[in-house]
Amino acid sequence: MVNRFQQHLDNPAKSELQVAEVIVDATFNKSVCLDLESYLINLSSGDDGNRTLNRNDGQVNRNYYNRSFYQARFHEIFEDLHARGIFTKSRTEIENSEMFKYSPFKALNEDQLSVVSDVMDGLADDLRHPVEGNQVAVVQGDPGTGKTIVATFLVKLLADLGSPMHGADDDNDSMFSDFFAAGIRELFRDLRTGLVVPMQDLRETLTRVFRSTPGLSPDMVLSPREVGLNDERYDLLVVDEAHRLSQFGAQSIGTLTKEFREINETLFHGERPQASQLDWIRAKSDNTVLMVDTSQTVKPIDLASSVLTALMDAERTYILHSQMRSIGGNDYIDYVKQVLSPAPPEARMDFRPYTVGLVDDPRELVRIIREKDAAHGLSRLVAGYAWDWVSKKDKEAFDIHLAHDVNLRWNSTIRDWINSPKSLEEAGSIHTVQGHDLNFTGVIFGPDLRYDLENERLYISRDDYRDRTGKRNNAMAGRNTTDDMLLEFITNIYYVMMTRGIHGTYIHVVDPGLREYLGRYFPVMG
Repeated sequence: MVNRFQQHLDNPAKSELQVAEVIVDATFNKSVCLDLESYLINLSSGDDGNRTLNRNDGQVNRNYYNRSFYQARFHEIFEDLHARGIFTKSRTEIENSEMFKYSPFKALNEDQLSVVSDVMDGLADDLRHPVEGNQVAVVQGDPGTGKTIVATFLVKLLADLGSPMHGADDDNDSMFSDFFAAGIRELFRDLRTGLVVPMQDLRETLTRVFRSTPGLSPDMVLSPREVGLNDERYDLLVVDEAHRLSQFGAQSIGTLTKEFREINETLFHGERPQASQLDWIRAKSDNTVLMVDTSQTVKPIDLASSVLTALMDAERTYILHSQMRSIGGNDYIDYVKQVLSPAPPEARMDFRPYTVGLVDDPRELVRIIREKDAAHGLSRLVAGYAWDWVSKKDKEAFDIHLAHDVNLRWNSTIRDWINSPKSLEEAGSIHTVQGHDLNFTGVIFGPDLRYDLENERLYISRDDYRDRTGKRNNAMAGRNTTDDMLLEFITNIYYVMMTRGIHGTYIHVVDPGLREYLGRYFPVMG
């Protein structure tokens, strides 16, 4: 133990530490100790009163005999440390925090570790034997499989490999310890690395996480636009939510459309006037890792699923299988996808302890979500974009009008809406929750999505879908947004919303036909 303490003190990043807390339990074997270490590192990374100095070399969610018994003991240990001020927040507060959810110190499951290891092996090979042009790796995963965690973990691991503060550790048997060995880590010295995040809300969240993480910088979190405009070249760009990268086409405001053209001209000298943001990223980096889910494209301007599918067929592709968010597991995620598809499930399924069901009275839906938030935190209402955003200009107006005089406003901010003061009184759109976790979600299916009971099919009401940029044609690229395409985008939106909740989802449906259809697959709860 003394030797281990000395190893820590020999590290310049830890040489100023003055106090060591020793946890002793005669029943703890090595597996238990490593699991406890991972547990405390995870919680420490989400606690404002602590600064985590450990390098990122593979905290693992291990399975071993009687693990549930020991984990109950871990909670007791945490409570003791919390009572003595070593942790400043409660466990619930930490686990609901963005730092905990997106921390690069997060313990990975075996599935995620395998993907990170494979990506690192491929990157090391590319660095040893560089070739002309951009090398791409694609990580595909359903909602809740931890794509963002893999992305942040990978960037932190590379930062630690490039830092002189983190040397080789002979006593470390982690999955990534070999990368810290002499002769290998030199491959990763002085790499210029960035994390590209297309969605503003998630990008700002990850910027805060990087600002609070030793070894990372908020400047490492980039928008696609910043990559295109930046004169610098990158050794590696990791792209989270890559399915939300933009095609060539009209942007939200005219100046951005003009800028899009200018970036294409600068990067490709007139040879590729219709290049996409993905093309920018590949042109500005030697290596690219894309985190994708082709079922989460939600606008005509998003990269076409066919583009991502072609990449997965042609490049190194790694699949994340294990569900990390929903306690309903992969079965729930797949079930929702089927319900919102032309090939629904043959029978209703039960996902307990995950809670999912229909709430016909919107007053009850509002009550349930507020009650869940009071008990567990991070419980919010979300809705399809089937109502105009009147309150954007008229702060006293309501936007969403439901039965029984239930009136709601859209999210009053697009920045960190989930944690904003008014969020519990409002409904969030897809743009406020994609990429985020909630404990419980109340999903309002608006009149934009309907069900034809006679012909047994889902269909859309184009007039009731109020996101103008979400349904307009891409005239600049010569592509029209058909009803079939719009049906795919709208069902993807509801699919994303239905898969935000960790513990449960409550559903309110406006269209009577859709209500009857969904009633075949989800029980009525209120």
